[in-house]
Amino acid sequence: MATSKREQLVQTAFELFSREGYHATGIDRILAESGVAKMTLYKHFKSKDELIVAVLEQRRLHMLEVMGETLHGLGPREALLAVFDRIHEMISQEHFCGCLFIHAAAEFHDREHSIHREAALQKALTEAHFLRCLEGLQAPQPERLARQLQFLMEGAMAMAHVMGPGNQALEAKAAAEQLLAAAGV
Repeated sequence: MATSKREQLVQTAFELFSREGYHATGIDRILAESGVAKMTLYKHFKSKDELIVAVLEQRRLHMLEVMGETLHGLGPREALLAVFDRIHEMISQEHFCGCLFIHAAAEFHDREHSIHREAALQKALTEAHFLRCLEGLQAPQPERLARQLQFLMEGAMAMAHVMGPGNQALEAKAAAEQLLAAAGV
């Protein structure tokens, strides 16, 4: 439940952007569904782009918090594989509409755009998590393996979005286990 008008705007925008996309969702729709006045919106955000960045920042911070709770106390291998379990939970939700960050990068394809940069930051943080785990395992070529694991994770989310939820993340986890075994970790 949103506790402030700003949070109410961000939450409503998140829900609409997730379901309908960034460009397809107009400010008037966000205002109507949030019940917030236009003047209040512009008090908190100078533009729709600024609101989109705020939504992505909020989701990134939320995901980091959830992952921190999920991974607390796990060893590097378990922490790495637990990401796939968390992705499975996420894509199994009734209203899963794909990765908010991938959609942002697709709709704002200029890599210098603030929205694209925010999406790229989330993906870089995911890769960094995999890399830390692999370095903790002393895996050979940890950068390369971290990217490969991320490809599996991203592919699972993309296929769940296109085909509907299923066992994509669990199958990606099984492939990740094979990659780790091949790397000797």
